[in-house]
Amino acid sequence: MATEVTVPVLGESITEATLGEWLKQPGDKVAVDEPIASLETDKVSVEVPSPVAGVMGQHAVQVGDTVLVGAMIATIDAGEGAPATAAAPQPAVLQSPAAEAQASPAATAGQQAPASDPRDTPAALSPSVRRAVLEHGVDPATVKGTGKDGRLTKDDVAAAAASTPAPAPAPAAAPPVSASVAASTGRKEERVRMTRLRQTIAKRLKEAQNTAALLTTFNDVDMTAVIEARAKYKDLFEKKHGVRLGFMGFFVKAACLALKDIPSVNASIEGDEIVYHDYADISVAVSSPGGLVVPVVRDADQMSVAQVEKTIGDFGKRAKDGTLKMDEMKGGTFTISNGGVFGSLMSTPIINPPQAAVLGLHRIEDRAVVVNGQIVIRPMMYLALSYDHRLIDGREAVTFLVALKNAIEDPTRILIDL
Repeated sequence: MATEVTVPVLGESITEATLGEWLKQPGDKVAVDEPIASLETDKVSVEVPSPVAGVMGQHAVQVGDTVLVGAMIATIDAGEGAPATAAAPQPAVLQSPAAEAQASPAATAGQQAPASDPRDTPAALSPSVRRAVLEHGVDPATVKGTGKDGRLTKDDVAAAAASTPAPAPAPAAAPPVSASVAASTGRKEERVRMTRLRQTIAKRLKEAQNTAALLTTFNDVDMTAVIEARAKYKDLFEKKHGVRLGFMGFFVKAACLALKDIPSVNASIEGDEIVYHDYADISVAVSSPGGLVVPVVRDADQMSVAQVEKTIGDFGKRAKDGTLKMDEMKGGTFTISNGGVFGSLMSTPIINPPQAAVLGLHRIEDRAVVVNGQIVIRPMMYLALSYDHRLIDGREAVTFLVALKNAIEDPTRILIDL
């Protein structure tokens, strides 16, 4: 008896998703609540668990298809899955005529070919991994995956390519070499469908440009005091709180302090009204395999630096694992994006509607500055505040950045709320 697997409830106002990846292939053994597929929504990836234990049946939809909440996407059959021994007389999964036509001569002659992991077949690889396989010329069946459930990652493919010794060059006059060189000059293209998350990111950013009156103001900040405090207390901090002391905790708290002084930066426009928030829900941009996501540190103004660091660290880990929840991405009154971790010197970030402003952090580098009439070398960072000029005036934007700069250069201000 087959059990239907349907698309689960994805969150408020979300009625559809895109099938991003099959985690189980027909014939695979499946346990209760084991993920069998990954769905891409407008904000995060959601895994679909198996409602029962058994054997993966047929896929009802293909990767890239749009599915509605409640729609059937696969079936789970009763059974124990494919036999583990290589001496089985017949395969557990029936091959299609096309697959049978492509069988190896050894298998046709009665010699059973080694069973390959369905997760390593081209259909089971994610688009980014397939691209890496094509670029490096690596056979995915020969690479051991380190991802979830043993799936291949781009790093696995790159490591396999790096560990494979380059073939010895053949004589220049040999005809096979000439043919190889001619083939290598061919230009290749690959078309990969945009993920739903990437489509949503593109749509929202373009809407922000079309709707808001965007403007960016800059300042720089001397990171000496924060770096010294971090170096002095990082070991004790990690021992007590179980998390590393980074820079984001300081910037989130400094931003909360500045938002109290300049409430318009923490506001939003709804129709012909301005909504002011007496709380600070800070959206923190973090990277995920599918693109940039912005989970929200709620009531950050009420948190300690340790609580902020723990929350952001948890968000970063789960963003990489694809386990962030919908509710964790909603809301937010102000955004902080740290491009400095990737080496960015300066940028003009785009606001995250309906928010009115976003703070861009950049890399720290030693620069010559004048302090008390003396030229000294200090670790400096450029700050960028992009804001909606419909709501925030230039004076307010500059005042906000100066208040944040003062708090970072003298962290005692954060402690005494100055």
